[in-house]
Amino acid sequence: MLFRSLSRSFAVVVACASALCGSASAQTKELAGAGSSAAAPVYKVWAAEYAKVRGGESLTYAAVGSSAGMAKVRSREVDFGGSDIVGSAQELERDGLVMIPTVVTGIVPVVNLPQVSNATLKLSGEVLAAIFLGSVTRWDADAIKALNPGMPLPALPIRRVVREDGSGTTFHFTDYLSRVSPDWKTQHGVANKVQWKGEVLAAKGSADVAKTIRSTVGSIGYIDYNYVLDDGLVGVALRNADGQFVTAGPEGFREAVSRSDWYAKGDFLSSISNSAGARSWPITMGTFVAVPRVAKQTDRAERALRFITWSYLNGDALAREARFVPLPTRVQANAYREISKITGAAGEPLGAKVLSSLMK
Repeated sequence: MLFRSLSRSFAVVVACASALCGSASAQTKELAGAGSSAAAPVYKVWAAEYAKVRGGESLTYAAVGSSAGMAKVRSREVDFGGSDIVGSAQELERDGLVMIPTVVTGIVPVVNLPQVSNATLKLSGEVLAAIFLGSVTRWDADAIKALNPGMPLPALPIRRVVREDGSGTTFHFTDYLSRVSPDWKTQHGVANKVQWKGEVLAAKGSADVAKTIRSTVGSIGYIDYNYVLDDGLVGVALRNADGQFVTAGPEGFREAVSRSDWYAKGDFLSSISNSAGARSWPITMGTFVAVPRVAKQTDRAERALRFITWSYLNGDALAREARFVPLPTRVQANAYREISKITGAAGEPLGAKVLSSLMK
């Protein structure tokens, strides 16, 4: 598949991204992005195809996590920052940024347990929260047995694998736990970085989470859906808001979006977590790019906006190839509205210019 075939080539680009990210002002046809590791696979497939149609115009993207990506775009080290967290209106105004949604995906609790295959272990949100709070500490605990009658659960301690870095994945995971567990909401709430109680295995980035889980029997972690498939991880079946045990996948992500304000109102500032719907995956999330509202370097800003807009118009099939869900039309319309707000230093309408040129 195209997604798998690009892994090595994009890894080479990412390896050199740190040098490029510090010099986004260079007059080059290369674009520089940094941020969300969850979104890296979709930018990978879009960038490869875009380079073909744009005569070699390329993107280097450093999968450094949402927090680091936003820090880089705030300091104007990169052309865009990738984040799984949309900033508040006040934050975006303060930093002079516009945030634009790109695709939809989901977060999956994953385990490494003997004789447990994908989607066979059932968990509820309440029990999942208790595990990550450290109050359910063994795999043969009564709370887990009650959800899995007849399953030979091992007499092993639970090893929690968590993100060490500031992460949009952690933000959405904790947002979900806060919605289903009063204890989690009181003790931790929603955060992109958590002060975990008790002993945990901390990993930096989604790739390191996957590696740690694969090498640790008795572990549980949370990770983005595409990593589950590509790293052969074992996901759980999770009880959703309708009381149904469901498995993660594009169908569940689509239903969650279709039942959210993203679809009903075109509002991408709201959470998609714990949406209603018999097939809805409970931990569905969107991912975003952040770009300066006023561009100091017009040519670079135009290239970044052209790449983003081209991806909307031509990238749906590629997004599905990378196991993401394209934005619903209503949400794309709001995204175009945000792009149209971007101007040059003299007030020239860069966003509107790019949209006009690509939509003819």
